[in-house]
Amino acid sequence: MYVRTVSDSAGDALGTDEDEEPGLYAADGPAAASPVSVFGERVRAWRALLDRPLTSYYLIVGITTLLLSLGLVMVLSTGSVSDLAYGLSPYHDFMWQFLGIAVGVPMMWLAARSSPRLFRAAAYPLIAISMIGLGLTLIHGVGVSQNGASRWIAMGPVTFQPSELAKLALAVWGADLLARKEKLGLLADWRHMLVPLMPGTGVLAMLVMGGDDLGTTFILLCIFLALLWIAGTPGRVFTALLILMGLVLLLLIVTASYRLKRIVGFLGTQNTQNTSAGQNWATWQAVQGKDALGSGGIFGVGLGASREKWGWLPNSTSDFIFAIIGEELGLVGTLCVTVLYGGLAYAGLRVARRAPDTFSRLAAAAITAWIVMQAVVNIGAVIGVLPITGVPLPLVSKGLSSVLVTMLALGMLMSFARREPGAAEAFAARGPSVSSRVLSWLGLGTRHDGGPGP
Repeated sequence: MYVRTVSDSAGDALGTDEDEEPGLYAADGPAAASPVSVFGERVRAWRALLDRPLTSYYLIVGITTLLLSLGLVMVLSTGSVSDLAYGLSPYHDFMWQFLGIAVGVPMMWLAARSSPRLFRAAAYPLIAISMIGLGLTLIHGVGVSQNGASRWIAMGPVTFQPSELAKLALAVWGADLLARKEKLGLLADWRHMLVPLMPGTGVLAMLVMGGDDLGTTFILLCIFLALLWIAGTPGRVFTALLILMGLVLLLLIVTASYRLKRIVGFLGTQNTQNTSAGQNWATWQAVQGKDALGSGGIFGVGLGASREKWGWLPNSTSDFIFAIIGEELGLVGTLCVTVLYGGLAYAGLRVARRAPDTFSRLAAAAITAWIVMQAVVNIGAVIGVLPITGVPLPLVSKGLSSVLVTMLALGMLMSFARREPGAAEAFAARGPSVSSRVLSWLGLGTRHDGGPGP
């Protein structure tokens, strides 16, 4: 308002003249002469847009759709090479990824329209199933091993990774546990925040580490810390937990030689050049990933034209698919992906801030921390600012377990967004959705006028 007043006063002081070019001030108005005023109006317009009740919901839906579409394209581009190398159809990985998304979409749709009461009722069954599944992976003959790590369970022609479900289980169970304690007024004592949340997280982390998966263990600890932070854990207790977890992670690193080699290579204390005995495999993946990113330039070498995916870059369809994105789509492509995850972080935290109940607030924050931190760890490892931990890029990397569980978690986040203040009224004012029209056309719903379906 102050800027507008200054602009109007300036216009009056200047005045107008009948001999001046017609329309110079009349058409554009006084505000057109002030870039500050125009910028202020645009900022207010964007704020008004972001303050709408359904902003979080549509951001989550749109970003999820874009990331899933990008993942399908990149799995088709990258996976076709490894499929041909194994004598499979070049569309093998793409079809499995598409099947996972096809199954995940109705799951996400149902979760988005479910009540938080249903999620709370599923909290303890989820944590129990996760622990049983993680235990089964450690049984010889039941768990499926790959590269020396036993993290999967065979379920017919597909394999499932229980550690992915453990992330969702911890987020939901921890949120339900702390919400119950908050209702009883127990969270005033920090010890009630840690028991039994901390022991439960510790059991999950130990079972995951039994399968030699430090990356997923780190993500579980991030979920645990996010729950405690939102619950209001005292600063000294939170700091002590950070130090304790850092020491535990350091102990896990130094007790495994290959992890220690990765850290040494990451710190740059080990030679990464070719030797007469061959390549230094401890840093080979990191070096090739950077080469892929660097060779992409600004706009990339073109979709499908990557050279690193032809056997040079290990795990190019999963852990290092971001490097192929950088090579084929360039800096522009990688920045777009980064912005999408940033938008998802904004939407998730907005949902957590506006959630009407404690459980929804805690669960939304935990799910957001999980997905965004996993993306940060994956991208950070590819660009060389974090050690390689072997976590996939959410919604983009190949992997049925990761895609299905992440889509289910995002469906829950959409459900919380639909319960923000004013969201129900906004949906009612919008009219019937596409799904409602389809159900009505099939005779399974009701018309918008309240009558029976056709």
